[in-house]
Amino acid sequence: MSIRDWPAAERPREKLLAQGAAALTDAELLAIFLRTGVSGCSAVDLARRLLAEFGSLRALLEAELPDFSQHLGLGPAKYAQLQAVLEMARRHLAERLRRDSALESPQAVRDYLKAQLRHEPHEVFGCLFLDAKHRVLAFEVLFRGSIDSASVYPRQVVKRALANNAAAVILTHNHPSGICEPSQADRVLTQRLKDALALVEVRVLDHFIVGDGEPLSMAEQGWM
Repeated sequence: MSIRDWPAAERPREKLLAQGAAALTDAELLAIFLRTGVSGCSAVDLARRLLAEFGSLRALLEAELPDFSQHLGLGPAKYAQLQAVLEMARRHLAERLRRDSALESPQAVRDYLKAQLRHEPHEVFGCLFLDAKHRVLAFEVLFRGSIDSASVYPRQVVKRALANNAAAVILTHNHPSGICEPSQADRVLTQRLKDALALVEVRVLDHFIVGDGEPLSMAEQGWM
């Protein structure tokens, strides 16, 4: 049966307009993106099939073009559309973060850092540079490492903080394993960076670790 023949309340697009995007399943959201199915398979059925093949919506969103294009109903055009959607989402989150103080919008910080780092297959370290009112000046990825670790040089972090005229920073890195628990090396690094930045009167407000769930705040855990 074509989706057009479904009851209006069950059609993904109509359901989104009536109840909001959060009410839709992953398959329904993906079906709206796909727009059409293939012969003998509705857009929703195709979406369900793709989610089963990739294992999750996140895995589909993070797939590289060669793997993405091997699946029925997908190809370079859909890949380009998807990358555009993801980049628009990142820019929206960045704009949202710039409007307010980072300390007054902790969820905005988490959402932005997830969008920036969670898809990375290897460990990445970056900084949110903030002004005296804790508004975001810039976000920069400063170091990329192996899947196990990244070499982070305090001198370079200080240099970039001064270049951005930052009064404070929020440190962040990802754990490709998905586990947010900080290692002893993470705690030692955080203290080294706090000490180095203090010499130029730049405060370290937090260190977020990005994994599979919500990013972990070392400040909230009392580890700073």
